[in-house]
Amino acid sequence: MDEQARVLSDYRLEKAEQCLRSAEAILQIGEDYNLVVNRSYYAVFHCMRSILALEGKDFEKHSAVISYFRREYIKTKLIPVEASQIIGNAFSNRNDSDYEGFYEASLKEATELFEDAKRFLKIVKDYLGK
Repeated sequence: MDEQARVLSDYRLEKAEQCLRSAEAILQIGEDYNLVVNRSYYAVFHCMRSILALEGKDFEKHSAVISYFRREYIKTKLIPVEASQIIGNAFSNRNDSDYEGFYEASLKEATELFEDAKRFLKIVKDYLGK
């Protein structure tokens, strides 16, 4: 395996973990649940890109990363199918929280997305053997 690809993969996985630490800190403060949604989504996104880095794959659009990941890793059962729902929920809720006017994520919603992102990180780490 290409050493540069491994380093990039590890870097992206660390970014995912950093996003989760940020989301957890914001949850503990008890404010700005939209930011928790955003950080949880980006944790999932960086996890997907950490795997794609090992193939030398990347895409400009988030939707392209998601589509490729689902096709190549979930549909082929390399990654459990539950990951697809986590990705979809995170993407949809992040779009709402970042782009919809007057949208305010609830504590329940933010907490669920955070927990899903933690599960997704574990799934990816298991896949990567970490």
